Amino acid sequence: MSAIKYSYQQLKTFCCDAFERLGFSPEDAQKITDVLLLSDLYGIESHGVQRLVRYHKGIANGLIRVGAKSEVVYETPVSAVIDGHDGMGQLISIDAMNLAIKKAEESGIAIVSVRNSNHFGIAGYYAKMASDQGLIGLAMTNSEAIMVPTYSRLAMLGSNPIAMAVPAEPYTFLFDASTTVVTRGKLEVYNKLSKPLPEGWALDENGNACTDAERVLKNIVGKAGGGIMPLGGNTEQTGGHKGYGYGMICEIFCSIFSGGLTSNHTHVGGKGGTCHGFMAINPDIFGDRKAMVDRFSKFLQELRDAPKAEGQPRIYTHGEKEMLAYADRIENGIEVNINTVAEMKELCDYLKMDSVKYLGDIDFGAVKESSYSI
Repeated sequence: MSAIKYSYQQLKTFCCDAFERLGFSPEDAQKITDVLLLSDLYGIESHGVQRLVRYHKGIANGLIRVGAKSEVVYETPVSAVIDGHDGMGQLISIDAMNLAIKKAEESGIAIVSVRNSNHFGIAGYYAKMASDQGLIGLAMTNSEAIMVPTYSRLAMLGSNPIAMAVPAEPYTFLFDASTTVVTRGKLEVYNKLSKPLPEGWALDENGNACTDAERVLKNIVGKAGGGIMPLGGNTEQTGGHKGYGYGMICEIFCSIFSGGLTSNHTHVGGKGGTCHGFMAINPDIFGDRKAMVDRFSKFLQELRDAPKAEGQPRIYTHGEKEMLAYADRIENGIEVNINTVAEMKELCDYLKMDSVKYLGDIDFGAVKESSYSI
């Protein structure tokens, strides 16, 4: 047994109850859960319930301050800087994007930069907040350094994802991708499965290609060198300098605008210090909003209808696969890796929750030994 399928409601109840036990209000627990489970509904396993361990450890170790409140420390009609005071990344980020949306509705465009936050889940959640209101949304974040710059052997930038959501029919355009080849969460998934990493993903402490997920993860945590390659790989011939540059663009919107910590200084000395960037754009500043949506939707359909490569049945536009996955998982349930379920049981034990009630009566005898420790 490699995975167990749970309904969306089962996982939602578990996560909400767990976050409440960790000290969050019911309303805040619901918000965090919404971000977490949207990732699983979209099929992005790396940022869903498998992140529960990270959040619990962050709270237990003082990295995440339960109850911390966001504070606007600088503001203009089209911008703001928010200090998250080491709170939960999802809660800080929802506040920040809501502020960007409000300003964009009033002034046409807004950028909000955040410092002193923590991991916020999938960037696409916040970009989609804006598109759900008929606006164009962008969201990005730095993180603990995992990206090794081109020709370096030390991680200096985070996964630094950039997400953009634009209203369209029948599917919202939603692009959400790290500027590294893969995210740290993907390495964690491979480590749980005891699978070797694909070639072209990661580097060891000497800057050489490495397929050992556990080794790479230990090096990242210990800041011993190595990490994940930029999008495009680790040479200019394959375009790695472009992924490196995209990561820098993200860093500017997040840490430089906010006056916060750059990726290489986050998660040092017991402080998270993660920084985020959010943008909302009101399409009305470009004329007729409906005409723009219609024009964009037509182009997206032309992309889907373009000639297919040999043997390929379909061309997808960004966000389409996620919408299809969402519909399937709402109806048929969400598969959770058995090692993640084992971690969820351990969380139940820590929080004195009845694991059988939430997860069922499961034999964990064949599960890989957990690294879950506080």
